[in-house]
Amino acid sequence: MHFTFTSEQRLDDGVLEREFILGEIPGTLWTPESAAPAPLILMSHNNGLPKGDSRLVARARLSAAYGYAVATIDGAGCGDRPRSAAADQARADLRRAMQAGEPVDEIFESLVGPLVEGAVPDWRTTLDALLALPEIGGPVGYAGWTALGIRLAAIEPRIAAAGFFAGGYVPRAQREEARQVTIPLLFLLQWDDEGNPRQRALDLFDAFGTKEKTLHANTGGHLGTPGFEREDGDRFFARHLK
Repeated sequence: MHFTFTSEQRLDDGVLEREFILGEIPGTLWTPESAAPAPLILMSHNNGLPKGDSRLVARARLSAAYGYAVATIDGAGCGDRPRSAAADQARADLRRAMQAGEPVDEIFESLVGPLVEGAVPDWRTTLDALLALPEIGGPVGYAGWTALGIRLAAIEPRIAAAGFFAGGYVPRAQREEARQVTIPLLFLLQWDDEGNPRQRALDLFDAFGTKEKTLHANTGGHLGTPGFEREDGDRFFARHLK
């Protein structure tokens, strides 16, 4: 599959930001100022949000300045890729059900299950291409969307550590796969997250098969994760990727 950088700019913090296209997959790569190959972090946002989301970009730039190569892509039906009418309808149904206080499990399964299945091959293809670049070396970390991260951590041996966000609503298949996750894990939980039931998140943390897992819980809603968690995340990856 053909890999091409389509643009690049040097940012104020010295990080090099480059857009790329890999077949039909658009992505962004941030790399630090360093002569040595940098460890790689795959950074995924939750389903439906674009790779250019400001919170993801801020996290990626901080991690790149810390010494990592960081990459993200738009999943199928997200960002710059063609939209999926079925996924958009499922998102609308999910929002309506949550606002009305109705059960959402089956709607969630119909939306997120296929998104995970479709995203995994794109991320593995991207990983193949990025590890072939001379400025990137192993090992590899993953940070972000929990459902996708569980599947990748369970099947992709090149991923050595992972940081997951939230996790109250995760498809049944990934809840089962969590028992197969044996790499070091940092799990972030917002205690008052309106979109991720706390007990489900705690049950998921219990289910992970790894012997080295850390739970960081902070008060506040879904968007209230404290800024210092980004720095703590980089220190977590430093223990396992550097």
